[in-house]
Amino acid sequence: MTETITVKHPKGLTFLFLSEMWERFGYYLMIGIFTLYLKDVKAGFSMTEAESADLYGTFIALVFLTPFLGGLIADRYFGYARSIITGGIMMGLGYCLMAVHSLPVLYISMTLVILGNGFFKPNISTLLGNIYSTPLYQDKKDEGYNIFYMGINVGAFICNFFGAILYILLGWGFAFIAAGIGMFIGVAVFIAGLKHYREFDVKKGVQEGDMSFLKIVLVILVPSIVAGIIGWILPVRLLGHPLVGSTSTDAFIFACIPVIYFYSSLLAKASKEEKKPIAALLTIFAVVILFWAVFKQNGTALNTWADRYTDRHLEHPIAEKTFSTLSLSQNITFEKDSVPVYDKAFRLQKENGVVLKEYNYPVYFRNIAADKLPAEGSKIEVWATNLSQSINPGWVILLTPLVVAFFTWLRKRNQEPSTATKIAFGLFISALSVLVMIGAVYSGGNGTEKVSVLWLVASYGVITIGELFLSPMGLSLVSKLSPTRITSLMMGGWFLSTSIGNKLSGVLATLWDTYEDKTNFFWVNFSLLLFSAIIAFFLLKWLNGIMREKGIK
Repeated sequence: MTETITVKHPKGLTFLFLSEMWERFGYYLMIGIFTLYLKDVKAGFSMTEAESADLYGTFIALVFLTPFLGGLIADRYFGYARSIITGGIMMGLGYCLMAVHSLPVLYISMTLVILGNGFFKPNISTLLGNIYSTPLYQDKKDEGYNIFYMGINVGAFICNFFGAILYILLGWGFAFIAAGIGMFIGVAVFIAGLKHYREFDVKKGVQEGDMSFLKIVLVILVPSIVAGIIGWILPVRLLGHPLVGSTSTDAFIFACIPVIYFYSSLLAKASKEEKKPIAALLTIFAVVILFWAVFKQNGTALNTWADRYTDRHLEHPIAEKTFSTLSLSQNITFEKDSVPVYDKAFRLQKENGVVLKEYNYPVYFRNIAADKLPAEGSKIEVWATNLSQSINPGWVILLTPLVVAFFTWLRKRNQEPSTATKIAFGLFISALSVLVMIGAVYSGGNGTEKVSVLWLVASYGVITIGELFLSPMGLSLVSKLSPTRITSLMMGGWFLSTSIGNKLSGVLATLWDTYEDKTNFFWVNFSLLLFSAIIAFFLLKWLNGIMREKGIK
């Protein structure tokens, strides 16, 4: 009689799952209220749409740029556990410091988050991979990563409810502190589980064929910093104004030039066997930039849509009572004023960087028809804007099992598309999500009336399918195609493309106020995604051919 032995997942998975869940709780709580806080005229920094989007884009771009260096430092010098703990503490301090209402302190806190994420994000995933690299758990690796990925989205889903309660009842500062506490809980959970993964915390060191850390600093980092400083200063000195939108955007573009040149040189110097795989990866990196440019507008343009163009009024007594009891909504009073600080298109009126007048006319009422406005002095209940940031992770939790089951079904029928094909379809499906938002603009008469939240729910649902087709597949493709000697560098290239896309998302969002017809804003996004999808489909035959040569699908 044959005895069947059921192998459970390693105990370390539980601790890493909870650590990542709490880390993402803190990050997405912070990012969900970030631009709302920056634009708040009374308790924030009174930034315009363009100013807040520019800062947000630069912030999330740098957040995704540092994991490249953080991963290399952990691989060769610090080890994973020390890097994760260090990064987590830095991020927790950064979130807590955001509670201090000071622009210089805000920049310091952002820097801590950027550096901390570089140490935390790549290394907790690598440590999980090491645990599953043993023969006992190797067959459960994909399942383990699926469970781990679910932790990310559980944290991202629940955090916005806590954020809403705190900033409504106590103010922005307490919400940021909650993000920091969440991060510290994640670090504490990680430390509690150290005994389950200490043996897998093995430093790789510098292997034969690796670039030394000094060379990486001298060839990539230093030239990028120098180029960034030049980009910050030179265009304004020569032209009298930034080259592209703002000095921070110019600095970022210039800083990317040495890095892009370096990755191009990898292709030029590659051996005959390595040339095609590297070329394929660099092509994918370039194509997916536009996905991130649109997808990451969830914290800017789509947050603005939820705040000002979505009907958040809780009219049903049961809904009003439920949201009010949970402190997920707030009362706003309809009061008129003579000189509002926002015009009819929600543009903030500033002169020499100073808001012209404090307002007592809630912005929410600016696009409600006159015959639907409440009586002077009466109150209505509206749900908190940042709750819309839970729609995407909610969809991820719901759709991931379905997408995985769909591909499993196709695999059994020998019809599963290649990784590159999945990415191309991911881009096309994401483009369709923008069409939903174009429909939302038409439904609301180009912002003259508020529309149902179901438009946002539908748009996020479609782009989440695109995300599940693209994001995990991109990481898989890097691991499959990268030459062994430069795998970490090529993974850094994936993060670089994400970083550039994140910054571009901010650049696109700065244009929001310049479009009188908001459909044109979304048509631009649709065109960019459709263009990238067409390029991806055009290159599919070539990409699939390279993968077949490598013996992978």
